[in-house]
Amino acid sequence: MKLGSPVHLRGFATWSGTFLLMGVICLPGIWVMISAIRPTREILARPPIWWPEDPSWANFARIFGLGDTLVGIPVHTYFWNSLVVSLTSTIVALVIGMAGGYAFARYRFRFKNAWFLGLMLFRAVPGIALSLPLFILWSWFGLIDTPLGLILVYVALNVPFTIWLTDGFFRLVPPSLSEAAQMDGCTPWQAFWKIEFPLARPGIAAAGIFAFLTSWNEFALASHLTRSTDSKTLPVGLMDFTAQFTIDWAGMCAMAVIIIVPTLILTFFVQKHLISGLTLGAMKG
Repeated sequence: MKLGSPVHLRGFATWSGTFLLMGVICLPGIWVMISAIRPTREILARPPIWWPEDPSWANFARIFGLGDTLVGIPVHTYFWNSLVVSLTSTIVALVIGMAGGYAFARYRFRFKNAWFLGLMLFRAVPGIALSLPLFILWSWFGLIDTPLGLILVYVALNVPFTIWLTDGFFRLVPPSLSEAAQMDGCTPWQAFWKIEFPLARPGIAAAGIFAFLTSWNEFALASHLTRSTDSKTLPVGLMDFTAQFTIDWAGMCAMAVIIIVPTLILTFFVQKHLISGLTLGAMKG
């Protein structure tokens, strides 16, 4: 096949288009990361300055209270709140979702399809539409401005997707494997953990990654349900850089990088599970 054949040209066009599209998608994130290492005057410059004249880490030092000009924003506390809320809600959503997915995949019960459809429809509701009802309910229960209130909300948001994804993976595992293990002396619980759980691990890992990223990046509900430093998460903490007449764009970009970097690191280390989970999930019948 010649180098200039239509097949090669189509392949080159496909890769070039994909690369260009990914560049456009990543451009806002790249711009935020570049803006985090330059002063506000360069961020607001017209025409735009694409690369900082004097890059420095001063913005990061300033928001962490290490520079000469300090910013009174408790980034450490916001980071800890985000970590606790995201990890806790992810673990709880995985446990509930895995149990629900296994039940939908293995058992037959009344209104099974209706329950499953109801869960999917609930997940389709945008979170911002639930902000007012949740605010009223949480006010009655005393959960406004508490980490527990956010954890419960994120668990409710993540459980339907987790059930849907794990249900598909448990359906890919033949029940005969578990039955054979039980015939060899395993209890149903042992057969699940030793046979079915390892085979469904890619899907469970993918569900966990999505649940964590949803909780870590969520802003709309958290901004309505938190008020004080003790419960604010990092996305809500970004609003602390805004004042009545000014916005600290440099500090906001530096804090945005602090939000972005952990998700990039997590995605990098678990990309194998994520890709295999989504690929196998797309093949489920």
